[in-house]
Amino acid sequence: RIARGIDPRTTFMIRNIPNKYTQKMLIDTINETHRCQYDFLYLRMDFRNHCNVGYAFINFIDSRSMVTFAMHHVGRRWNRFNSDKICRVSYANIQGKQALIDKFRNSSVMEKEPSYRPKIFYSYGPLRGLEEPFPAPTNRAVVTR
Repeated sequence: RIARGIDPRTTFMIRNIPNKYTQKMLIDTINETHRCQYDFLYLRMDFRNHCNVGYAFINFIDSRSMVTFAMHHVGRRWNRFNSDKICRVSYANIQGKQALIDKFRNSSVMEKEPSYRPKIFYSYGPLRGLEEPFPAPTNRAVVTR
C-alpha cells in the first residue's frame, strides 16, 4: 500500500532496538541507507538506567522511503553488540513532523540532556538532513511526560 502510494503515513515506530544503542548509533545506522530521508527521530530512553527502552519513532519525508527502509532493516539483526534482536516496524499513532513537534515541545523530555531528546531535521532545501532547532514550548505550565 505504501509503495503504491495508497497509504500516505510517514511516521513509524522502530522496534526491538538493542538497549545499548545510543541516539547517535541509531542515527548513524539509519544514515547508512537513509541520510536526508527523515525529519524526526526520537529514541525513547530510560533516564534512570541511561539506556534506550527498545523503540524509536521516525518520520520519513516521503512515505516511500519507508519501503526502502524496510528492505534494508526490517527482519534483520542489528549490526552492533551481537544482538539477537530483529528490527521490526509498525505505524505510529501520531503522524507527521508537525504533530510530533506539537506533542513533544511541551514534554518534560525536552528538559533532559540533549542526547535524550527528540531530534528534528530540515526537510527541504540546502539544509535538508541537518539538525533543526526544536521549537520552544508553547505552554511552560503544562510540561508533561
